[in-house]
Amino acid sequence: MNTTLATIVIVWSLLLALAALVSAIRDRAMGMVLLIGFAVLEVLVLVQAGFVIAAMVRGEGPDARALLYGYLGGQAIIPPAGVFLALAERSRWGSAILVVAGFAIAVMTGRLLQIWQTGA
Repeated sequence: MNTTLATIVIVWSLLLALAALVSAIRDRAMGMVLLIGFAVLEVLVLVQAGFVIAAMVRGEGPDARALLYGYLGGQAIIPPAGVFLALAERSRWGSAILVVAGFAIAVMTGRLLQIWQTGA
């Protein structure tokens, strides 16, 4: 697993969570900046998943493959689901949903690093 890319994913998702928190505190719905930011986050998550899957095919990585694939799949679903729900809820609570989504991606990426380094 590429730790540099994982660090970028964690930092980017926490920055997006912070921006969404500011938007929620200001009582605003999700704006175009957050939409584009979460689209970039989705691309980063998919690139990270590609690196992990390629490494697993080469025989690297932990024995807990099902757990690892579960985290990768969950990570791929969270940004689009968060944006969909934020678009459906055009109030401050839509931005609050994105706070949770951004934080969840950061935590899941950290857990992916733990799984990769320790084996389970």
